[in-house]
Amino acid sequence: MTTTSELLVDGFGRVHETVHGVLKGLSLDALTFRPGNGANPIGWLVWHLTRVQDDHVADVAGSEQQWTAEGWDVRFALPFDRLETGYGQDAEDAAAVAVELDLLLGYHDAVHASTVAYLRGLGDPDLDRVVDTRWDPHVTLAVRLVSVLADDLEHVGQAAYVRGLFERRDD
Repeated sequence: MTTTSELLVDGFGRVHETVHGVLKGLSLDALTFRPGNGANPIGWLVWHLTRVQDDHVADVAGSEQQWTAEGWDVRFALPFDRLETGYGQDAEDAAAVAVELDLLLGYHDAVHASTVAYLRGLGDPDLDRVVDTRWDPHVTLAVRLVSVLADDLEHVGQAAYVRGLFERRDD
């Protein structure tokens, strides 16, 4: 029988694998390509999904984000608040996430490893814990983790689509 923890690890593992597939071999030009005015580039989409995962999982785990704990914020050197996750950013902010492939993958890999380590320690009773009382009904750990997973899948799908547009564009 598969546990809920194993199911979540599998889901986040699929995001991780897809991120690697989408990013494989991309140049900085591809990572920053925008298929239209104001559209989000691949690099920003992967950075954003990783930042949200890092922020939200660290919050429910009661730990420091990989972003700051491991100095990724310094290495990325982005021109906005160091705890920014990308939520509500404008096109100019998205364009500022112009980083090399290895840096982006390194951060994503670190967040994935941290997420999996946390998930492996969960039991089914843990998932009923209320983690956010600002909503009605209150948000449980299970709901928060599925929400992050859904957001990750949405954004990695968008990144895959933008990669396809980049590869098929007329120069």
